[in-house]
Amino acid sequence: MDQFRAVTLHDVAREAGVAVSTVSRALSNPDRVSARTREHVRAVATRLGYRPNRIAQALPSGRTRILALLVPDITNPHNFGLVRGAEAQAGAAGYTLVLGDTQESPERESAHADRLASAVDGFVLISSRLPDDELRELRRRHPVVLFNRELEDFPSVVLDSLDGSRQVVEHLVALGHRRLAYLGGPASAWMDAERWRSLSADAARAGVEITRLGPFSPTLDGGAAAADVGLGSGATAFVAFNDLLAIGVLQRLERRGVDVPGRISVVGFDDIFGSDFCHPPLTTVTNPAEQAGRMLIDMLLGTCAPGRAVLPTPLHVRDSTGVAAG
Repeated sequence: MDQFRAVTLHDVAREAGVAVSTVSRALSNPDRVSARTREHVRAVATRLGYRPNRIAQALPSGRTRILALLVPDITNPHNFGLVRGAEAQAGAAGYTLVLGDTQESPERESAHADRLASAVDGFVLISSRLPDDELRELRRRHPVVLFNRELEDFPSVVLDSLDGSRQVVEHLVALGHRRLAYLGGPASAWMDAERWRSLSADAARAGVEITRLGPFSPTLDGGAAAADVGLGSGATAFVAFNDLLAIGVLQRLERRGVDVPGRISVVGFDDIFGSDFCHPPLTTVTNPAEQAGRMLIDMLLGTCAPGRAVLPTPLHVRDSTGVAAG
């Protein structure tokens, strides 16, 4: 047999000296053949390294036991926990999880969904950038669950942006800050709008000013531009869309000789790996990413009640926030 060709049922049948139909029954319906034949066929299949073709197996049932998880940025450490939790839960249920990176692009996300549609049993979409009508069309053909995105009648897991934002504003106000700046993320991000809505409402209730700046790319590189624009706003505290943006801001402020938190305080969202050992360690809103990943798979497979699950988001105070200057 060719070195890189997968072993087929025909190969096993030829080696075992039986019909292809006998091999098929021995491997998928063992009660339909004798014990002696069954053990012989299985031994030959093991020796040859035969693996069932899941796509072929799916033809009668329409199910592949493969699930797709699409993330907007595979390099963002926030997604590590989501992927780990989802993969563990999918594996425990006997499913394989495939991962796609949409690179913050609705066009790429749509292309991934189209290519995978015939090969998977359902989709987990992380912070989906797809328009509402495309999401509804996808769900007409496949089960879909959403993370950090809400749409009527879709099962979803979201972070408690209302409570997380409240804690951020209360923390900064307690430190004497009266002029805040929100460094926004992608305009297509549902969570960006949610965070701004919550932050602006909390700031109004507290009687402090908050300005929305951006949008900025939610990356370390995006933090440089965000820091410069933020300094021009006159704010004494920056609240960044996510931790990657916030850490990029810290790096830029350090290069410009701006003391953090002496002159500017910085807050992020997500509590990603690395947020506690950047300089200075980042004050950030945490989230149970691994738990969210497990819950998303349970919702997709119907092993927990569908609907809307809201996960807690406690504020983790570190050294990037301090008393407002002067």
